[in-house]
Amino acid sequence: MCRSIKTLRPPYAEHVTDEDVRAAARQYVKKISGFQRPAKHNAEAFEQAVDAVASATEVLLAQLEIR
Repeated sequence: MCRSIKTLRPPYAEHVTDEDVRAAARQYVKKISGFQRPAKHNAEAFEQAVDAVASATEVLLAQLEIR
């Protein structure tokens, strides 16, 4: 789907920062919204979506069991 989003789980990534998670979330939101940079009137909704996706990503990564 979005080739610039990198895998954030071991063994593909040993150390994942909050910045990595937010960058992936931002790329996802850009892709699904179709906006590279949202207009001023959409900026708040865009940033809220980035926050929500980043939060969901952190929960997912914390709950994954890697075997």
